[in-house]
Amino acid sequence: MNKKNFITLKDFSKHQLIDLVNLAEEIKSYPQDFSSFLSGKHVGLLFQKPSLRTKTSFYLGAQQLGAGAIYYDPEEIRLGQREEIRDVSRTLSQYLDIAVLRTFFHQDILEFVRFSSIPVVNGLTDLLHPSQIIADLLTLKELKGRIEEIKVAYIGDMNNVCSSLMNAFSILGGNLRIAAPRQCFLKPEIISQMEAKFNESGGSLVISSSPEEAAEGADVLYTDVWASMGKEQEIKQREKIFKNFQINDKILKKAKKDNIVMHCLPAHRNQEISDSVFEGDNSVVFLQAANRLHAAKAILVFIWDK
Repeated sequence: MNKKNFITLKDFSKHQLIDLVNLAEEIKSYPQDFSSFLSGKHVGLLFQKPSLRTKTSFYLGAQQLGAGAIYYDPEEIRLGQREEIRDVSRTLSQYLDIAVLRTFFHQDILEFVRFSSIPVVNGLTDLLHPSQIIADLLTLKELKGRIEEIKVAYIGDMNNVCSSLMNAFSILGGNLRIAAPRQCFLKPEIISQMEAKFNESGGSLVISSSPEEAAEGADVLYTDVWASMGKEQEIKQREKIFKNFQINDKILKKAKKDNIVMHCLPAHRNQEISDSVFEGDNSVVFLQAANRLHAAKAILVFIWDK
């Protein structure tokens, strides 16, 4: 794996992914030990999409590691519109030490990487959200222990978060159950490839259109919005498609009594998750959010550590 960039979890071996989560845990426990790790460096955040957790975690994370941080909002750069991506990439390589991108299209970050001479971090694309999953794995480790020994049910849209979750669990040998409307399934060839990877690692992947089946005996219930950023115009149609894919009290009772409920946020309460479950005792969404900071710092340390 090329440690220079953090684009997809598929680049990681099991050992490397475990090391990264352990690093996040160490940074969370002993932040002072890493307070000058990026001293004198500069981290730039180029975002095409609005952001709360990703922006805050990488911006503060860079500062807490001793680096300077600069944020470029969507209108400021207009990546690929005001200026070609390759030109932005080569220009910023002259100023920055690390770039964090949050783009609508995955091909945009790949093009940026192609022309960049500095490490690049994927802060979210339409296909993947790997930094979110590092925080999720840290949360699961803290609350549930070994990934191989728990059952995680993801209910909802098979989006960028779901794809990165599948990548991580296929590497670690986790047990993942996904419930989504059949018309929203990934392409059969992609599912077949993922199933093969799960088999290789000793994990299991089950995809169905039954939330009840996925939630049965689950240690973890996970969901995300029905319409990701850029697809808000589809929300009325998606509300009809996903109306039976809400994590609510009925679904909660299908899972183990000590289950935890996760959501990467922002949440649309009483759509993908009921307010009662979101605010309930099983919800760990704000621990999950807090762990985004430690995950971001671990990613920055990981890619800079030569």
